[in-house]
Amino acid sequence: MIDKHSPLPLYYQLEEQIKKSIEAEELRPGDALPSERELSESYQISRMTVRQAITNLVNKGYLFREKGKGTFVASQKFEQNLQGLTSFTEDMKARNLVPGSKLLHFEIYPAEEDIKAKLSLEDDELIYKIKRLRLANDDPIAVETSYLPVKLVPSLTPDILAKSLYTFIENELELSIGHAAQTVEAAIVTDEDRAHLKIDKGVPVLLIQRETYLENGTPLELVRSSYRADKYKFKIDIERK
Repeated sequence: MIDKHSPLPLYYQLEEQIKKSIEAEELRPGDALPSERELSESYQISRMTVRQAITNLVNKGYLFREKGKGTFVASQKFEQNLQGLTSFTEDMKARNLVPGSKLLHFEIYPAEEDIKAKLSLEDDELIYKIKRLRLANDDPIAVETSYLPVKLVPSLTPDILAKSLYTFIENELELSIGHAAQTVEAAIVTDEDRAHLKIDKGVPVLLIQRETYLENGTPLELVRSSYRADKYKFKIDIERK
């Protein structure tokens, strides 16, 4: 219940109660929230206070509004810790989710200049270009385009990609993956990728670029991924030096 004698603002107390109900799965994604009037009467607080609590939860991604229909519980974002180097498959399994992948493009060809430079390739060397739609419990999460030198992974096939690429590289090819450099920025995707991700036109995504290296420093992979910003968030712990 709302404690009107508490130093905590009333809107904040309501906000926390709704958030706890969502996190405890008492309210599930897609569930409709009671109307502002119903919440106001139930908690004996003003509709303005209710509106502020709901607006805060919408801004934080816990709820979403549909004009003329009401307010609903949003699907919660997947959180990835930026301090570890994991594959998408490993990341989803760690969350007890079923990883999925739909191969959109698989090609071997001479690298463009920018790709060639990042992978430290000679002019006549070939690369794989692999484009996949990444899924979690059949929900589209990201469109991922990977570039790998053919000389490092000469036996790669679409069937192998149906599983974990990193597992194949480490277990079958016995290559040791060392570290990666990663950048994150906001971007707008093409109409084709927007359709794959099932997002509206103009909705931004998280554009992730990762350059992965073997333990000996050899560039292994360049990956450019467009993640749904409403489904994914990244976390990093920072220590004061």
